[in-house]
Amino acid sequence: MDNRAAEAELATSAPLTASVYNSVGQMRADAWSSLEELARRWAGGPSVDVSPQRTAQRLEELFGLLAPIENCWAFPGKTGLGELRRLYEIGDRQRLAQRVMELNRVLGTDTYRTASPPPAGQEDAVGEAPHAGVSSDKPYFEVLVVGDLDETEAATLRKRLCRLRREDDEFIYNIVMAPSFEDAVIATLVNDRVQAVVIRHRFANRSEHNLQVVRRFFDDPVTDKIPQGQPFEQRAQLLGARLHAVRPELDLYLMAEASVERTAGTLSQHFARVFHAREGLLDLHLSILHGIGDRYRAPFFTALRAHSQRPTGVFHALPISRGTSVINSHWIPEMVRFYGLNTFLAETSATSGGLDSLLEPTGPLKEAQNLAAQAFGARQTYFVTNGTSTANKIVVQALVRPGDIVLVDRNCHKSHHYGLMLAGAHVVYLDAYPLDRYGMYGAVPVKEIKRKLLMLRREGILHRVKLLLLTNCTFDGIVYNPSRVMEECLALKPDLAFLWDEAWFAFAHFHPVYRRRTAMAGAREMVDRFRDAHYADEYSAHRQQLGDNPDDECLLSQRLIPDPDTVRVRVYATQSTHKTLTSLRQGSMIHVFDQDFRHKAAETFREAYMTHTSTSPNYQIIASLDLGRRQAVFEGFELVQKQLEQAGVLRDAIDQHPLLSRYLRFLTTPDLIPAEFRPSGVDQPLRTGLSIMATAWEKDEFVLDPARATLHVGLTGIDGDTFKHEHLMDRYGVQVNKTTRNTLLFMTNIGTTRSAVAYLIEVLVKIVEELEERIEDMSPAERTVHHRRVRALSDPSTGLPDFSAFHAKFRPAVNISAGDLRQAFYRAYDDTQCEYLTAQKVTEALADGREIVSATFVTPYPPGFPVLVPGQLISQAVLTYMDDLDTREIHGYVPEVGYRVFTQSAVNM
Repeated sequence: MDNRAAEAELATSAPLTASVYNSVGQMRADAWSSLEELARRWAGGPSVDVSPQRTAQRLEELFGLLAPIENCWAFPGKTGLGELRRLYEIGDRQRLAQRVMELNRVLGTDTYRTASPPPAGQEDAVGEAPHAGVSSDKPYFEVLVVGDLDETEAATLRKRLCRLRREDDEFIYNIVMAPSFEDAVIATLVNDRVQAVVIRHRFANRSEHNLQVVRRFFDDPVTDKIPQGQPFEQRAQLLGARLHAVRPELDLYLMAEASVERTAGTLSQHFARVFHAREGLLDLHLSILHGIGDRYRAPFFTALRAHSQRPTGVFHALPISRGTSVINSHWIPEMVRFYGLNTFLAETSATSGGLDSLLEPTGPLKEAQNLAAQAFGARQTYFVTNGTSTANKIVVQALVRPGDIVLVDRNCHKSHHYGLMLAGAHVVYLDAYPLDRYGMYGAVPVKEIKRKLLMLRREGILHRVKLLLLTNCTFDGIVYNPSRVMEECLALKPDLAFLWDEAWFAFAHFHPVYRRRTAMAGAREMVDRFRDAHYADEYSAHRQQLGDNPDDECLLSQRLIPDPDTVRVRVYATQSTHKTLTSLRQGSMIHVFDQDFRHKAAETFREAYMTHTSTSPNYQIIASLDLGRRQAVFEGFELVQKQLEQAGVLRDAIDQHPLLSRYLRFLTTPDLIPAEFRPSGVDQPLRTGLSIMATAWEKDEFVLDPARATLHVGLTGIDGDTFKHEHLMDRYGVQVNKTTRNTLLFMTNIGTTRSAVAYLIEVLVKIVEELEERIEDMSPAERTVHHRRVRALSDPSTGLPDFSAFHAKFRPAVNISAGDLRQAFYRAYDDTQCEYLTAQKVTEALADGREIVSATFVTPYPPGFPVLVPGQLISQAVLTYMDDLDTREIHGYVPEVGYRVFTQSAVNM
């Protein structure tokens, strides 16, 4: 047998195994590619197909694998797959190979959205060929119809809806049929093209198909709890609630045969409208298009584009407006050529004429922010054009007065520390659990937060605590359970406000598993729970269990829940849209879910927004936020799922590579999250599909973001910073955000492609191959040095320092642990009260018993959190940590000059 024949035999004998995939999409794409290859070999005859019997068996297996998947899609869908099976059964090998190739090409390139040939014999069908072979640039989506219809009824429904189409329709859609509750839930999870769901008056509970191959990817307990014989309205409510929980962006419609007036009165807010099944489909068709159109609106972008097309006379600031200062320039013509004319036509200083004002929006900008609030599950959303650093300062200033106490993760971004300083807050720093082996911090356990709250209660100042500030998720991908944290804190301080820095987590709302771990979803979950009539009984039982006067140890060891009669939900989230969704640089959003916002925070928020927001905002950034929201609503689910797929592919490619796996490995959940915070016992959610991932994300205190992959490089003997700069960036242009002494953080995003992943793998292989060659050429002495370096990078580093303490000079009182950042910060403005000490001199002074107090922020970047803050005592642990750092950029510290500290007389005054 020659090599080609051997390859053919191998291809036909390797069945697809669902367990090796991270998503249905990956498995579907590979199944269609395998089907095309097999059909081609089957059609080629004995000279190509070395094992016809095995090929036929594999074709049967692939048809069986694809059947439950294609039931979830309009194209090729059940009809397209059925056509292929008929060609196989009648033995038309050539036609089968041709049709599989045609369908796979269209499927692989997504051209069925704009033009696709109808299946043979189905030229007048619309379910599988929305454009009937005619090219169209109209946005395409699919509508899921839930109802127990036979093939004839389903075909009739498609034709009737097709006849309602008009040339001036803005969108075009196709129909997917789901005969049961179970089929409907699975289809919405599998098919990211579905944007609307129509629930008809008759549908089954269970699917007639074997859905095991797709169910393994998803957690769907609701379908196991549907009682038989329930009235239609209740079953429709359950299905609507389940679909809304999975994908809240979907438009839901109901078609009933009984009294639609009575049904409409009992429907939840999840349904957009109810129709009578016998009154025609025109209203349904128009409602579907209207619902999509409502979400499709990008009001500010539309206004900005219209402005750019108007002839105007500019007698205002901004010479670049309309391009007048550059178009005819003899010295900067490349500016127009590079950026394009539209960039300048859209530049304006106007806050009227339809463009609105960022500071006082009343028109399209206000509408755009309202759409964003709806998209992200917030009550109010505000656009920010100079990054989340500014967004953080706005929220802190809005909620905190001088002297208020704020609990904050010491490892949060530097913008929070500066914001707290500007606000005059008295700060209590929280310590995250350390990961000494990898030179990074994890997250702050809820027990640590409760301990600090109880400490402040003992100090008699709990009433002054106004805000808890945490980063979700952390730089390294540690994700909190926001509702758990907030509930336990509110049990001790029922009016506490929360600021969740979700700079790297904006994408999370658009995935059903991620969403539950976002601040806005946590806020909504708490409000709904506290309003539930059964919660009062739950709280009463909880209070009885705790007893009348529970001591601190009891409160620390028990999971606490708040009193529904006193609790107020006040939650804020800041997100860098530009980091994980589509937006121009510095485009960010502030999301608000605050029950007391209107009467407690609206005015102070407005003033803070005015304080930190430019009166000359970049309208291009605002427009990109508007469009980024639209994309997230329609494509977020699809793009985030693909982001996860690429992360899984990257991990698999290295873990399974015989050479790379000897030197490199990705850290897993047990590496980054101690077992005490993972009661689910799930070690690595990625390897077991979304079902197990959902279990971990439901139960565990902390989980690991699968989209972040921390690569351990210690076995190469190359430290993280050198690996990043000298190997990846300088030689190959591979950008890496963060390193530690022995790790590099790779982050997939919604723009990550398979080609980018392949390039990274190619680069890593080259680096490791060169490393092996160097090792082979080393002398015994050089090899000893290399092994010593490997051991040093593989063993734990010097312990990561906790926050030491504020000097007594900068605490409100001797018995109070909070620190006054602002007092220390501005005292350092007086040069006579400060001096510079090298690390060696600080060490000597500490040995002599002197307290050394930092006069400034010292911040390694990345990751961007301060190791020292003004007023903090410098400890030996901090000095050791700084000495071990491999970060090249450290704000506030120059080794040659030393640390800027307060003189001894300054702190003794």
